[in-house]
Amino acid sequence: MLLSYNRELKERAREMRKNPTEAEALLWKFLRKKNLDGEQWYRQKTIGNFIVDFHCPQRKLVVEADGSQHFSEEGRDHDAGRSGLFEELGLKVLRFENREILKNVEEVAEKIKSA
Repeated sequence: MLLSYNRELKERAREMRKNPTEAEALLWKFLRKKNLDGEQWYRQKTIGNFIVDFHCPQRKLVVEADGSQHFSEEGRDHDAGRSGLFEELGLKVLRFENREILKNVEEVAEKIKSA
């Protein structure tokens, strides 16, 4: 299934790929080059009107690395809305705190692998 996307976000996604957070860069080492079960992953992928941190089309999986802005009430509400839209598209969403990724990226990779 081909997912639609907002072309106006493409340049922003490109900028985000060039300047990842520390947690995103670390997790990308585990996902890139088909390191996780030989599946293709994309980072800062535009889906609809949003940019997701990581997307695996074969698994229909979105992985988000959440920083502190996601823990406010407004941030949680925004994330819940995004996740709901992705789920309507048939995508599963996994969220990990940046701290969790930085502290134990191997465990996070295992959770993604078993999802």
